[in-house]
Amino acid sequence: MTNKELFEALRMFEKEKDIPMDYMLQQIRKAIEIACKNYYGGNENVVFKADPEKNTFDVKLVKTIVDEVFDPNFEVTLEESQQINKRKKFVVGDEVEVPLDPKRLGRIAVASARNVIRQGIRAGEKGQSLLEFQSKLGEIATATVERVDPIKGIATIRIGKSEAMLPKSEQVGCENLREGDHVKVYIADVKDNERGPHAIISRSHPGFVRRLFEQEVPEIYDGIVEIKSVSREAGSRTKMAVISSNPDVDAIGACIGPRGARVNSIVEELGGEKIDIIEYSDEPEKYISAALSPATVVKVDITDEEKKSCKATVPDGQLSLAIGNKGQNARLAARLTGWRIDIRPESGFYGEDEEEEEAPVVEEVEEAAEEIAEETAVEVAEEAAEEAADEPADESDQDAEA
Repeated sequence: MTNKELFEALRMFEKEKDIPMDYMLQQIRKAIEIACKNYYGGNENVVFKADPEKNTFDVKLVKTIVDEVFDPNFEVTLEESQQINKRKKFVVGDEVEVPLDPKRLGRIAVASARNVIRQGIRAGEKGQSLLEFQSKLGEIATATVERVDPIKGIATIRIGKSEAMLPKSEQVGCENLREGDHVKVYIADVKDNERGPHAIISRSHPGFVRRLFEQEVPEIYDGIVEIKSVSREAGSRTKMAVISSNPDVDAIGACIGPRGARVNSIVEELGGEKIDIIEYSDEPEKYISAALSPATVVKVDITDEEKKSCKATVPDGQLSLAIGNKGQNARLAARLTGWRIDIRPESGFYGEDEEEEEAPVVEEVEEAAEEIAEETAVEVAEEAAEEAADEPADESDQDAEA
């Protein structure tokens, strides 16, 4: 390969992989230094010059000028140095740059150099992937499905020029992804470990819904309407609390859009997932009541403000509606508000009042039993004393009196 072909290959690599040419030249220099160290007995003092504009590539090995050469890997005679560079006058002790042909480094040294370059390329690709993922952290990216595991359902997707894995657990409901599909994904986290940088991507994360509304609702993007909290069970239902900083703008209406156009497009993206949008309030009672919708809440009693626990009373006929299918509505409301919610019917649970009164009754019975026991003990003692006083004296006592 000529110098021109080398630089053309580096330019093409830079365009396809987004790895800068300067980085690749550094890896080539590092590879030549290692090759020289292996081939020239440890001499890695290399002068490396490369000019991409002129397509020039020059490598020289630095040696010391001596009277008598003992180690040709590090030393050269004065006469040889003058032949190398005729324009400069050298003296013993100077250093001279000896032109080096990388092709003459030997098969093992060249193989080592290739491995270094390959490692550098992989490291460069990982670095580019890490930068690409980090730039999209917490955002939605459009990805292309490259392949899907037919057994586990894990989808391999491409985001830009990087690959990522979308597990079945992070997909929405029972959606079936196919090769070539374009899907929106949420970059939840970026990690870099021994296997290299990789993104934690999801379509089931609550942040995915948040970003979809930010893209769809201009009032949210402009900061007029704020999303305070989102709780979600992907593929089934989402609850979202919003508030408006402008009294003239209805936060819920802005999210729903004209004839439900805005929220319907998001529901379609989520495969028909239900979305409950409620208005946020700084008053816990109002906030919790709204979070339990579509059920109507009669009242909310705060039982422990520090532990954030409360009792929510609902009409008897709406208890199942407030709890939801398998407790979903109550569970999402608790996640949304951050409160532990005890839902009770308006008429109360059967036997609830009797349990609360049980303790005082037991205490009264125990106190009465103690009083009876004390009175009985006194009566027994008095009767024993009277019987002892009425009994006749023993014979021994009568003899003593005689």
